[in-house]
Amino acid sequence: MSSIPVIIARISATAETAEDEILEYLRRDGVVIVTGMFSRNHIEQVKQDLASHFDSDVVDESGFFPSTTQRATGLFGISRACVDTAMHPLFLAVANRLLTSTYTFYVGSTKKIVHSKPIISSTVGFRVNPGGEQQGLHRDCTDFHTRPCDWPMMIGCVTALTRTHKNNGATIVIPGSHLWEDEDRIPLVEEAIPAELEPGDATIFVGNLYHAGGANITQDEWRETVGIFMAKGFYRQAENEYLTVPPERCKELQLTPAELRVLGYGISEPSCGFFKYKDPMESVFGIIDNETIRL
Repeated sequence: MSSIPVIIARISATAETAEDEILEYLRRDGVVIVTGMFSRNHIEQVKQDLASHFDSDVVDESGFFPSTTQRATGLFGISRACVDTAMHPLFLAVANRLLTSTYTFYVGSTKKIVHSKPIISSTVGFRVNPGGEQQGLHRDCTDFHTRPCDWPMMIGCVTALTRTHKNNGATIVIPGSHLWEDEDRIPLVEEAIPAELEPGDATIFVGNLYHAGGANITQDEWRETVGIFMAKGFYRQAENEYLTVPPERCKELQLTPAELRVLGYGISEPSCGFFKYKDPMESVFGIIDNETIRL
């Protein structure tokens, strides 16, 4: 188990031991492919929902995304199918086990133990057009100024909306790079391998794994994927969800309490994220249940 494979491990989403196996491979390799996460009907609905958002995207002036890549952001605010993509039970189970934080502290002489569950960091769809350039290899956790001792602090799940392969821009990854502690070690393209997927398959990886959108060297294939990224609940979200999906839109979409909390509207215990000294689930949405934090 110490050597890093030259292929990415694959696990069926319906395997009885899928959750445990995914966690094992994430710890060892930093990445795993989960096949059959979503049905073709679900994938087609998401494709339809994102089409106009891809078409209206503008070029990323920072250069982080090549000009040949189109994006769709704020997926929780777009459609029910997009929300359901983020709320896949297997992905949430893995994220909760990997990223939930338990913290012990004292208030006076009273010992308290609290738990903080992960929340959405960002949501984005990607369309890599024919002739698309490769993105620079990077780690997603750089937004959070993380150190090796902070691992793991986030996780990503990139689901294929179209067949994705080496020639049309499949995400490339460097298995094992999540274990690199040398800050001066440069990721090399020749170390990376493509995460090839059929529609409905997903690549799950930890935030400090080096990866990038691949080059699309085809003339007539569009590579489309959806990325859902989750982080520990006490970090600032990379995508400002409260501006992207404000309470009014949440109510229009009739998001459930579980969905609102994953989006970040709940409290990270003991009190991170309060509004008017109350849990926003109560003060904004009027929800009082067994997960509402009373301050």
